[in-house]
Amino acid sequence: MNIAEEFIKIRNEELVLTNQRAIYWKRENALILSDLHIGKTGHFKKHGIPMPDAILQKDLERLEALTLHFKAKYLFVVGDLFHAEANEDMTTFKNWLLKFEFLKIILIKGNHDRLSKTMMVDFNIQVEIELEIDPFLLVHEHLEIHKENFTISGHTHPGVLLKGKGRQRLKLPCYQVASNQIILPAFSLFTGLNTRAQLKDTVTYAFTETSIFKF
Repeated sequence: MNIAEEFIKIRNEELVLTNQRAIYWKRENALILSDLHIGKTGHFKKHGIPMPDAILQKDLERLEALTLHFKAKYLFVVGDLFHAEANEDMTTFKNWLLKFEFLKIILIKGNHDRLSKTMMVDFNIQVEIELEIDPFLLVHEHLEIHKENFTISGHTHPGVLLKGKGRQRLKLPCYQVASNQIILPAFSLFTGLNTRAQLKDTVTYAFTETSIFKF
């Protein structure tokens, strides 16, 4: 797996955008990501729709590689770490966590995060509605009430649509960086791309498996 990096500076903080759908915050030694949706494949299988187990495994392999690459001590998840109710994918995730006892996970609760408090404690995950670490406010979704803050969020699964000759079209996931917010791409590969939710006065960083492109 290739980890491409794009260094940006926001509010005097050094952030590293990666092509593996997560940001590294140098000062906090933390990875920031959104929308992992653990349990989504298990949810479909529970309702009779066959899904390959490799989907979640690949997401966790990427997360493992990022954690080791940056030697991160914290994992800030800005919503939708989980997808729905508890299912067989929770066991896969719990086994993955055993390899990273040093990693502190803080979840900013998203609209899909519906697991019980007991299970969150069992996973040793700290749950917050929002998390303020100067100069940023970490939330799942940037709302009007946050306009005075610089937020880092997810939720919208941003992407860009690139048009080539004729009918050639290519959709890529991206980061959206505006004057008062960063919206992260969905971390899970098992998500759609929203190419319509474009912000005004935004710098877009799209990426492939090998490179990051600034628009």
